[in-house]
Amino acid sequence: MRRAAIARRIAYVPQAHAPPFPFEALDVVLMGRTARLGVFGQPGKADRAAAYGAMERLGIAGLAERDYSRLSGGQRQLVLIARALAQQTPLIVMDEPTASLDFGNQAQVLAQIVAIAGAAATEERSVILSTHDPDQAFALNARVMLMKDGQFHAEGQAEHALTDETLSAVYGLPVAVEKTESGRNVCVPSITARSVAVSASGISG
Repeated sequence: MRRAAIARRIAYVPQAHAPPFPFEALDVVLMGRTARLGVFGQPGKADRAAAYGAMERLGIAGLAERDYSRLSGGQRQLVLIARALAQQTPLIVMDEPTASLDFGNQAQVLAQIVAIAGAAATEERSVILSTHDPDQAFALNARVMLMKDGQFHAEGQAEHALTDETLSAVYGLPVAVEKTESGRNVCVPSITARSVAVSASGISG
C-alpha cells in the first residue's frame, strides 16, 4: 500500500512530539487532513471544519490559535489526538499517549481517550493503545493483550486477563488487583526493600 493509502486507514498518536516550528495548534490538527488532499492540494473549508470539530470534541477549541510549541504536555497530547480524529481513519494507534505527562495531565488525556474508545463502536472505529500502566486498561474497560519479552501472557477483557497472578508474573513482583469503593479495579504492587533492591540491581546491571 502507498503511504497515503495507509494514512487514510491508520492514524497515529505518539508518546510525545517536539514541534520543529511554532505552528498554531489548529494547523497541527489540520495536518491530519493531508492524506485526503492531492499532491498540490490545499485544505478547504471542509478540512478546516473537520479539524476544528475534532478540537471542539476534545474541549480544546480555545487553543486553536495558540502556539503549539508553548502548550503544556497534556495540551499537546490532546492536539495530537485531535489530529488523529481529524484524519478520520477506521483505526487509531496510540503509543503510550500519557507516558510523558504528570498525574493531572494523564487524567485529563485518559478521560478523553475513554470517551473516544467508548464511542468507537458506533463510529466504526477501533483504538489500539500500548501502555505500561494496567490501571489504564481497567479505566478503559479494554480488551487487553498482556505481553512480556515479546510473548503473550494473557488475553481478554481487562478484568479477566489482568489478575494478581498474570500481573505478578509479568512485573516480577507481587501485584494485587483490588476494587475501590467506586467499583473500579486498581493494581497495587507490593513494594518492599528487597524488591526495590532487586529492581535497582537490574537497572544498574
